[in-house]
Amino acid sequence: MDRSKLSASDQAGFSFFGGENVTDPFPLFAHLRASGAVIPIPNPLGGSGGTWIVTQMEEAIQVLKDHARFTVDPSSIDGHQDIRRTLAETAEASAPATFFTGKSMLFVDEPDHKRLRGLVSKAFTPRYMESLRPRVQEIADELLDQVQAQGRMDIVKDYAYPLPINVISEMLGVPLEDREQIRVWSEALARGLGYERQDPAVVAHMSAFGEYTARLVADKRKRPAEDLISQLIAIEEEGDRLNEDELISMITLLIFAGHETTSNLIATGTLMLLDHPRQWEKLQADPGLVPSAVEELLRFNGPATASGPRYATEDVELGGQRIKKGDIVIPVLKSANRDESRFTDPEELDVARRIKRHLAFGHGIHMCLGAPLARVEGDVAFGTLVKRMPNLKLAIPREDIAWHFTLSSQSLASLPVTF
Repeated sequence: MDRSKLSASDQAGFSFFGGENVTDPFPLFAHLRASGAVIPIPNPLGGSGGTWIVTQMEEAIQVLKDHARFTVDPSSIDGHQDIRRTLAETAEASAPATFFTGKSMLFVDEPDHKRLRGLVSKAFTPRYMESLRPRVQEIADELLDQVQAQGRMDIVKDYAYPLPINVISEMLGVPLEDREQIRVWSEALARGLGYERQDPAVVAHMSAFGEYTARLVADKRKRPAEDLISQLIAIEEEGDRLNEDELISMITLLIFAGHETTSNLIATGTLMLLDHPRQWEKLQADPGLVPSAVEELLRFNGPATASGPRYATEDVELGGQRIKKGDIVIPVLKSANRDESRFTDPEELDVARRIKRHLAFGHGIHMCLGAPLARVEGDVAFGTLVKRMPNLKLAIPREDIAWHFTLSSQSLASLPVTF
C-alpha cells in the first residue's frame, strides 16, 4: 500500500518515516539499530532541546525504568513549559479532564504515580484476570456465533474491538448501549493525539468523552453497583487520595487503554499469523502453543510502536550519546523487540519461541497496568479462532489492507477475512 492510502493526519504521525515505512517500519528499525542504540531525530513535540529515539533493548530498558533521570512529566523541565501549557489549553477546551489532559498515571512519576496506580492495581492482578477467563471465553464464542453463518467477517469490527471493550466495560460498569460511541471516541483519540499535533476535531471527541464519563460518575454516585467505577468513587469519597479530575481521568484511561491495546493485539496478531501460514498451521496442530504465540505476537509486532516520551532531568550518557537535561527521549518498543543482540532470528515469527522478556507493555513503573488482562484476552481470542475457524483467510488482497499510524501506535483500520 502506498502513502496515498493514508489520511493527512496519519501521514503526519510518522513524518520522519516515509513511503513503505508507514506500513512496514521494521526494515527502517533494523537500519536504525545498526546505526546506533540512541539516534537524534527532528523534534516532534515542540519546546527546546534535542529529541532522541532509542532503538535497542538495553538502552530502552534503562530509560523506561529510570524515572529519576527520565521523567514522563515535563512540567518541571526548563524549555518544556509550552508543552504543559498546550495541554492545559486542551484541558480547558475539553473540560472535564480526560486521561490525556488531566492528572493521570501516564503523565506523573512517584509519588503520585504510586498513589494513582495503587487505587486500581488490585483489580488487575494476574489472579483476578485469570478468574475472568470463563467470561472472556463466553464473549469470544458469542461474537463468533454472530458471524459463523456468514462465512466472512471483519476481524477488527466483529471480534478484535468488541471482545476487549465488552470485558472492560463489564468490569467498570459501562452500559452496553454506549460501547459503539466509546469506539468512535477511542479511535479518534488513538489516531489524532500524536506527539506533535492536537487536532481540534479530536479535542471535541475528547471533550465528549470527558463529559460522558462525568455523567457516568454522577449516575454511579446515585446508584452504586458492584463495578470498578463504583469502587473508585467510594475511595474518592473516603478521603483526599483521589479528586474529581483524577477520578474522571482515571476512568477515561481505563476505558480507553482497557480495550485499545488488546484490540490492536488481536487484529494485528491475526494478520501476522495469516502472513505466516506455517505458524498458523503449527497452532492448529498444537493449541497448547497459544500462550507462547501471544507473547511472540506481542514481541514481533505489538500494539504500541513507541512508549510515551521521557524528558531527561539531568545530563546523562546513553548508548554512547550525550543526552542533555531537557532532551526528549522516545524508546521505540517495536525496534527494541527485534533487537538482534537479544533474540535469535528476531525478524522471524515463531509461535513456539520461549521469550524471557519483551517490551510490548513497556517496563518499569509505567508498565501497562492491563497486561495480565490483555494476555488472558489474547489467549482466549487466538485459541478460539484456531479452534473454530481453522480455514481463516484474507478476503482482500494483502496490499489493500489499510493502517492507521502515529508515532505511538500502528493499528489496522479493518481486516476482512473468510472462513
